[in-house]
Amino acid sequence: MINDTEELVKKTMKGDPGHDWFHADRVRKLALYIAKKENADLLIVELAALLHDIADHKFHNGDEDAGNRVATKWLNRFKLDPSIVKEIAYIIKEVSFKGAKVKSKMKTIEGMVVRDADKLDALGAIGIARTFSFGGHFGVPMYLPEIKPILHSSFAQYKKLSASTVNHFYEKLLLLKDQMHTKTGKRLAQKRHRFTEAYLRRFLTEWKG
Repeated sequence: MINDTEELVKKTMKGDPGHDWFHADRVRKLALYIAKKENADLLIVELAALLHDIADHKFHNGDEDAGNRVATKWLNRFKLDPSIVKEIAYIIKEVSFKGAKVKSKMKTIEGMVVRDADKLDALGAIGIARTFSFGGHFGVPMYLPEIKPILHSSFAQYKKLSASTVNHFYEKLLLLKDQMHTKTGKRLAQKRHRFTEAYLRRFLTEWKG
């Protein structure tokens, strides 16, 4: 089942390099590491991590339910306990960052583990590379100093593209450290957050010449 799911993700997640098989695999590895520390169910965590971006709303016309629909249909072929499929679908629906002022609705430890792992991949060196890759994919300018970041109060607001990639640092990346759920996730986020802050300071210094 895991091997087949890996193959599905490899075939399905193409396009933006920041949301591809390698992202799913990194999140899977981080999630399993955190899950072992936090005593979470490893099967649910691994499957949810692999499938968490299988039909991301950003690449499916804003459809927030596409991911859990695709994952549910896929997992049902393995005749898993319906409660496991339901839990994984719930995690996929709630895993995304939905805005600076929008609280996470994640209730289970498995969901918290996967969400932390996904957010960790949005921080540090990989997170920075993914952010600029995503901006380039959608034609977002690197930086527009005259346009200030927005702290979104709803997912509907957040789903609109940032005015610039640098704005996205303030609208999401630099907020993630304080949105980690698990003790392990919080610990891992500290170093990546500091690196992200240092990079942004250097970027702004060089931008000014």
